[in-house]
Amino acid sequence: MKKTIFKISRMDCSSEEQLIRMKLESFSNIKHLEFDIPSRQLGIYHIGDIDQIHQAISELNLNDKLENTEDADLPSVVDESHQRKILWWVLGINFSFFIIEMTTGWISNSMGLIADSLDMLADSIVYALSLFAVGAAMSRKKKVAKISGYFQMGLALLGFSEVLRRFFSESETPLFQWMIVIAILALIGNLVSLWLINKAKSDEAHMQASAIFTSNDIIVNGGVILAGILVYFLKSKWPDLVVGGVVFSFVMRGAFRILKLAK
Repeated sequence: MKKTIFKISRMDCSSEEQLIRMKLESFSNIKHLEFDIPSRQLGIYHIGDIDQIHQAISELNLNDKLENTEDADLPSVVDESHQRKILWWVLGINFSFFIIEMTTGWISNSMGLIADSLDMLADSIVYALSLFAVGAAMSRKKKVAKISGYFQMGLALLGFSEVLRRFFSESETPLFQWMIVIAILALIGNLVSLWLINKAKSDEAHMQASAIFTSNDIIVNGGVILAGILVYFLKSKWPDLVVGGVVFSFVMRGAFRILKLAK
């Protein structure tokens, strides 16, 4: 039995973990996966060569690097039923905030909130794929991943077009109060999600600061809050449009990652 350690610098939340799990599911020589998200490390217990596994991970474009391979004993199998319950909770939190932010984004005329809602939806899609595709044939999983990826890409493109339309036309200044309050609530939702995910790990019973402060979702929430503050002080729509455009690029990147699962 071998254990190979990968450093994956863009693996900063559990949605990337689920993408990697789905990508590697078809490899029968993989016996166990050990994720350390705060340290951006993945340990793979496997039999035989690591080259094809490494290639599959690289296809996700998460900036991976093979650290080392050594002999190791397979750790005791952990009951994953509790972790699946946690994933259901995290899916519920993300999808709920997708609805909340999408609704309040249109009400407040904020592209930042709308973009953040789609970022929440992107994570929801990954968690849903991980949960609903269990036991399904590989061809069906790839089909679902492809549909989800193109759907997410279409939403991102619609978002970009709306940002451009508002950029080149007269539009109302967003309501900064809604932006700040809802983004703070979304930030709390993401913190709860991280706490639940970290609590589910057998070797990680508490929330670690390195995971909190480097998570893309947390950064996005902070960006929307900052945009709301700038809208207030500058009396301008531009901070909201800039943040919206940046977040839509995150959503587009997530769509490409999901499509990688369909290959």
